[in-house]
Amino acid sequence: MPEVEDYEVLILGSGQGGKLLAWHLARAGHKVAVVERQWIGGSCPNVACLPSKNELWSARVAHLARHAGEYGTQTGDVAVDMARVWQRKQAMVDFEVGFHVQMYRDSGAELILGAGRFVAPRTVQVALNEGGARTIRAEKVFVNVGTRAAMPAIDGLDTVKAMTHVEALELDYVPSKVIVLGGGYIGIEMAQAFRRFGSAVTVIEPSPQIMSREDADVSEEMRGILTIEGIDIVTDAKVTKVFGRSGRAVTVCVRTPAGETFVEGSDLLVAAGRIPNTAGIGLDHAGVELDSRGYIRVNDRLETSAPGVWAIGECAGSPQFTHASVDDFRIVRDNLAGGDRSTADRLVPYCLFTDPPLAHVGLSERDAQQQGIAVRIARMPMARVLRTQATSEARGFLKVLVARDDDRIVGFTMIGAEAGEVMATMQTAMLAGLPYQKLRDAVIAHLTVAEALGPLLGSIAASSS
Repeated sequence: MPEVEDYEVLILGSGQGGKLLAWHLARAGHKVAVVERQWIGGSCPNVACLPSKNELWSARVAHLARHAGEYGTQTGDVAVDMARVWQRKQAMVDFEVGFHVQMYRDSGAELILGAGRFVAPRTVQVALNEGGARTIRAEKVFVNVGTRAAMPAIDGLDTVKAMTHVEALELDYVPSKVIVLGGGYIGIEMAQAFRRFGSAVTVIEPSPQIMSREDADVSEEMRGILTIEGIDIVTDAKVTKVFGRSGRAVTVCVRTPAGETFVEGSDLLVAAGRIPNTAGIGLDHAGVELDSRGYIRVNDRLETSAPGVWAIGECAGSPQFTHASVDDFRIVRDNLAGGDRSTADRLVPYCLFTDPPLAHVGLSERDAQQQGIAVRIARMPMARVLRTQATSEARGFLKVLVARDDDRIVGFTMIGAEAGEVMATMQTAMLAGLPYQKLRDAVIAHLTVAEALGPLLGSIAASSS
């Protein structure tokens, strides 16, 4: 084993929370090393959030160009140059990687490119990408290794060279027909993008509804939006076998309550959830325990079962959003400085970047029912939002949940234009503990989408208490 090098801080993985912690502690004068196997800055700027939204926007532009005549602008035939779409995406990724490299240099944190594996408590051996190895021991270790796309156990799947979102973002051609295995958030975003680029698309979802975590009305609304765009959606469907070769021709055997059928396409995209990157990195040598799903077991301060070891981000079971990892960083940063912050009381929103987008914060109707929380509910279609009369973006709805007894807003969901921005307004009111009447009676600028919050909240039934 190479000679052991001692550091104050070692961070395994350079994802969002880990890199922010590295830069912060290095600027404060600590000796910090970050071990990254592949993607400098983590998956978000390389193969996930930023590049996917970059290509989703290119798809939206193609969609708007095809429908420009509805707004009075005449265009000719619209064609998608997928190689140019890729180039635009890749230019952004290259910029982001360069930015991250410079941040490491400026902060003083050492970035080590290689695969790290625990060989003893708080000690990691790194197989360097350039060859050779280093062994690093630290006073404090933070595991930030993230998750990866799950590949379900389906007969033939390991031989057809199916894509995950990573490979899908590398395509330089428009597939003739994409079959998407999984109707969750990633699958739905990618399905709409490929359809707008010009592919025929079929989504196959094993649950009775797409986006199975959402309330039924949310799922049905999104299904209607996608169906209008020409996406075929098959739910309550079990894939029993696949054969062929993705990129050429592929066939998926599907069993539904109506019987067995075969779906044929040119390309296969697997979007069947995510699993943590915790196997094979020697966590047992570090004394770090995992839960039954393979995520690192942490307390609400993100401390693991091993003294001096923390876990941050998705590998710790945190919500699988970049902004949750950022908050993990803040919790650890403040607690290292003597604070007492926790993951227990945080309000984590999310957005699905379809068009129109979906945004949610707080409780859903299903959550309230399962937790026995009495709520009052108001719902308003986007067609009643005055701005949509000017923009023709009338698909979707807004839904708010208000506690029955104390008038606090406890949940909000929206499918519609600018849903994420409107949701942030509702989240702010929730964090402030405002009674819904304060936001209902606020003077909100006309003609904005957020103006709809007034009439939405105005339809809440008065408390009976």
